[in-house]
Amino acid sequence: MKIGLTYDLKDDYKDAGLDLETIAELDTIDTVEGIEAALQAIGLETVRIGHIKNLVIKLAAGERWDLVFNITEGLYGVAREAQVPALLEAYQIPCTFSDAAAMSLMLDKGMTKLALREHGIATAPFKVVKSASDLADINLPYPLFAKPLAEGTGKGINAKSRIENAAQLKATCEHLLQRFNQPVLVETFLPGREFTVGMLGMSETTHVIGIMEIVVAEKQGAGNYGYANKTDWFDHISYHLLDQKKEPALFKAVHAIAIASWNALNCRDGGRLDIRCDENGVPHVLEINPLAGLRPGFSDLVVLCGMAGMDHPALIRNIVMETLRRHGLHLPERQHAAA
Repeated sequence: MKIGLTYDLKDDYKDAGLDLETIAELDTIDTVEGIEAALQAIGLETVRIGHIKNLVIKLAAGERWDLVFNITEGLYGVAREAQVPALLEAYQIPCTFSDAAAMSLMLDKGMTKLALREHGIATAPFKVVKSASDLADINLPYPLFAKPLAEGTGKGINAKSRIENAAQLKATCEHLLQRFNQPVLVETFLPGREFTVGMLGMSETTHVIGIMEIVVAEKQGAGNYGYANKTDWFDHISYHLLDQKKEPALFKAVHAIAIASWNALNCRDGGRLDIRCDENGVPHVLEINPLAGLRPGFSDLVVLCGMAGMDHPALIRNIVMETLRRHGLHLPERQHAAA
């Protein structure tokens, strides 16, 4: 069975003059190597494709694969994470993770929150600011929290993201609008504990791998799990799994909202959700990441899985097995035994 690998490498874009924050979501070669090694370990033949332009060239030349393991983030537009899945859908080539429609929806944090709210799932009240004139329509009580509408890896989030008054709101939103050239999500600040939840499967196979609490050092600022801390977390962030036995009620509540959100938005194969509690300890969904980072020893999902007893190769195997299952595909006998 031949598996294509699609990805965006930071090194492919550094020479284009893009700054580190702009390419923060893109991958390093050790991520590709880790995924490739895990797939080869169960007897799969891997082919490195690379970014979407390489994919277009190979498809046009007639190349095909039984399955594509896709971690391509893309660079341009709110639909950038959906571009490779959409292209593969057009060619009827199975692809890991959520489909193009779900990818587009979940990168837009405002639309995600609308969909969650429609399903009765708790998420903080919010407004979307498309221009400075929209600030007059914000009637949410302070403190607030502001971030780019369609970014990941904590881009645009820092100590100034928590907002206490109208002057701060104006300054922060104007900066984000200019810096990221996209709308800004402004939502009620949730002061409680923060978790990220690792997920596998879809529909009847959906299950939680583990619930990891994220504790940011006090000097870094409440709620500031942003770009700087995410990319250099070793000295600023502490992680630990939420203990079901010690905190059964909280574990049950976080587990339930994670399952409900994952299934409501048609997520599949693997990923994670970010959840934060309000002042009463009630969990609310911050956002859903259907294309979570898979860098060995670094990405949140990988760290969480390691704490839960699932190493990186096992995570990759589980993801690809979920993809094969929903497409009715099976590994050849010797490969199935290896898995």
